[in-house]
Amino acid sequence: MPANQTQTFYLDRLDTPIGTALLVTDDQGLLRALDWSDYEARLHRLLRRHYGDYVLDKVAAPKDITAALAGYFKGDLGRLNTIKWRTNGTPFQRKVWSSLQKVRAGRTSSYGAFASRLNVPNAARAVGLANGANPVSVVVPCHRLIGADGSLTGYGGGLARKEWLLAHEGAVFKRQKA
Repeated sequence: MPANQTQTFYLDRLDTPIGTALLVTDDQGLLRALDWSDYEARLHRLLRRHYGDYVLDKVAAPKDITAALAGYFKGDLGRLNTIKWRTNGTPFQRKVWSSLQKVRAGRTSSYGAFASRLNVPNAARAVGLANGANPVSVVVPCHRLIGADGSLTGYGGGLARKEWLLAHEGAVFKRQKA
């Protein structure tokens, strides 16, 4: 899309056990972003970075997306794989995001091990940056990357959400200290 055209997206909100999710979709029914209402300013920054000028109209997200997310939060973990999404990003970011979907629910990977799987063993930091720029959280499961020692590391939606998501999926990790 030419940089001087304004892109129109649709915004819906979905209540989940860990807060209100902001769902941004397009006119083809694809998920373009998923973030949290308490991080709405970041959502707008990511949309500007990826798409330039945009307009967000308040329109209900497609039922297949909301049903899949509701199913996931009720325990049907495989439902995330049914959500169709598209986003802009650098080729490396898109490679990271696409590969994240291969980390199954209930599993985790360290940033270094994940970088090695991508055949860029010295790029753990770059993987972390791409992971942190993921605009489609939960669906593109950036929460499944953890520290090499099993500890939780950064998560755009907050470490408490990351901990909840991993526990919900039955993953093994070091819990945060109270």
